[in-house]
Amino acid sequence: MKYIHQNQISWLDSVKKCRSSHYDQRPSDIDISLLVIHNISLPPGQFGGDYIDDLFLGQLDPAADPYFEQLKGLRVSAHCMINRQGQVTQYVSLLDRAWHAGRSLFEGHDDCNNFSIGIELEGTDELAYTDAQYLALSALTNTLQQQFSSITKERIVGHCDIAPGRKTDPGRAFDWSRYFAMLG
Repeated sequence: MKYIHQNQISWLDSVKKCRSSHYDQRPSDIDISLLVIHNISLPPGQFGGDYIDDLFLGQLDPAADPYFEQLKGLRVSAHCMINRQGQVTQYVSLLDRAWHAGRSLFEGHDDCNNFSIGIELEGTDELAYTDAQYLALSALTNTLQQQFSSITKERIVGHCDIAPGRKTDPGRAFDWSRYFAMLG
């Protein structure tokens, strides 16, 4: 499948933008056809603050928390993150390849970063996500599906689904039934 970038949005309206340098170009013959749901909290289990932005922007101070030492030099990003209040932040153009999936495989195709959009939810595997996050995620998903018709319900997965044994997010706390019902 060849993907044509014409007439597709690259930056979302009405969201916070923090442009990361942790991305590169997608291969030219790729169809953006997968949505990957992740979770993140920095330090683990703590919410709020600028640490997630700092990580995706390459500005995380390893001295700010003992946990951050293991993240020193890590170059990762997501296309978007939804915080506990439902605010969406975009880090990477939807047309570019964010570095969110790592070693991954979906339907026989590896390196899912090539053909996916990554959305982080501020949270953990075990703690329920907020109503505001489900509302924001469903609205964002609807927007993405309008722009990228290959992202069907069957092509919306958790990080755990494309990197089993290595990743567990978005975890047991994520209510897939509720989310899919909200998509209509």
